[in-house]
Amino acid sequence: MADAESSQAGQSVQPVQLLYCGVCTFPVEYCEFGSHLTKCKEWLHETHPDLYDKYYSDEALQAKLGTLSLEAQEKLEKDTAKKEAKAEAKAEAAQKKKMASQVTIKRIERNKRKFVTAVHGLEAFDVDLKKAAKFFAQKFATGASVTKNPQGNDEIVVQGDVSGDIVDMIEEGVGLLKGVPKDNIVEVEEKKKKGGDGAA
Repeated sequence: MADAESSQAGQSVQPVQLLYCGVCTFPVEYCEFGSHLTKCKEWLHETHPDLYDKYYSDEALQAKLGTLSLEAQEKLEKDTAKKEAKAEAKAEAAQKKKMASQVTIKRIERNKRKFVTAVHGLEAFDVDLKKAAKFFAQKFATGASVTKNPQGNDEIVVQGDVSGDIVDMIEEGVGLLKGVPKDNIVEVEEKKKKGGDGAA
């Protein structure tokens, strides 16, 4: 029993300190498996030159690639460059799509001068719709929920005529709406159709 306790006391293991990359967020020794190796190497060279030398100096690379033929090395470099270009193109396309997306704020007349405000398109700017609905409900002290519109897309419906207030909040970058560009806002008004009540 005493032997087991003394062996445990003598083997206190310290936790391993890991450095995570500021670009890909992998541990720095795994950056090569990500799609931003060039940027990762630049970041490591600027922030931790000693570790950069450990992983990417000529000696370190020669030790790594010593077992590969010249053709295999060239193929590896081409594959890495191709992977990086693909990742950059994908990120650029996603950014273009995001910037082309519109946030529609629709003021809808219900009856007897009652209105609701429907907000569609926030999810394109990484806004969590449920959190945004809760945020609007608290802000305007009214009901707000996420529902499907006639096109089958999610939108936030807020009780009351608050379209102007929501536009102002987006323009000012309030809370969850910080990342939504004000140039992408479209305001729409939907009037109640006349004669709809007495048709039956």
